[in-house]
Amino acid sequence: MRGAQRAATSRGVIAPASLPRLRLIGLPTDSHSSFLRGAAAAPATIRAALASDHANDSAESGIELGTDLVVEDAGDLTLREDDDDPARIGAAVRAAVADGAVPICLGGDHMVTGPIVAAMAAVHGPLNILHFDAHPDLYEDFGGDPLSHASPFARIMESGHAKRLVQFGVRTLNRHCRAQAERYGVEIVEMRDFAPERVPIPDAPLYISIDMDGFDPAFAPGVSHHEPGGPSSREFLQVLHRVTGPIVGADIVELNPARDVNGVTATLAAKLVRELAALLAKAGV
Repeated sequence: MRGAQRAATSRGVIAPASLPRLRLIGLPTDSHSSFLRGAAAAPATIRAALASDHANDSAESGIELGTDLVVEDAGDLTLREDDDDPARIGAAVRAAVADGAVPICLGGDHMVTGPIVAAMAAVHGPLNILHFDAHPDLYEDFGGDPLSHASPFARIMESGHAKRLVQFGVRTLNRHCRAQAERYGVEIVEMRDFAPERVPIPDAPLYISIDMDGFDPAFAPGVSHHEPGGPSSREFLQVLHRVTGPIVGADIVELNPARDVNGVTATLAAKLVRELAALLAKAGV
């Protein structure tokens, strides 16, 4: 019964007017990855973990997908690894917002966050962003690719699509990225200084970007860039559960199923979908 309910909600149920709506958008692309490809296979893997009978539809707060909010699955966007992919991503995000749904995008590499945020900012104005990652992704131009997955937040900040960017989990800051952070006024809680209560939670309109390599590899081995010394899944949730206001959208990126171990990273990503969904229902979006 539980699996049937989950399947129905994930295939796109028309939400009663009283319920918030979340729309999952799969973005199967990793053409801007700099080390290993594989993240393009992640959306299907996350959906499978979300639908699996190994768990139920409840977030830790007790809010339940399909009961307290409706989850619509828009499927995977057709991306062609060409110059028009950012426009395709932006159009899908704008369509979700126009339909009254809050988009949660399943990457894919971190390049996708740039066009998502640009589309959201066109609706809401400049966003506040909470970004979890082992890397700051602030390179001006990584490897000759301005759309590299190592550069989305440079593009976001230079375009004025964010008024505040808070990053945590970071443990790879080099001189260039430190200079970029200073240039753009980015607030970074480095792992050497990390405690969940030290992470500032920006006000609305709040967008959350979760790179799965932000977790210590012991908790999320299924990523292309293993970076030891990260937080546990519980420490991350302690930060996420401090968000009290509504979120306008979110993404979960950089899961590489080919490197996962027994599906533990995909299972964690699916849990994060439920916890992000709970923020919508809790806030009454």
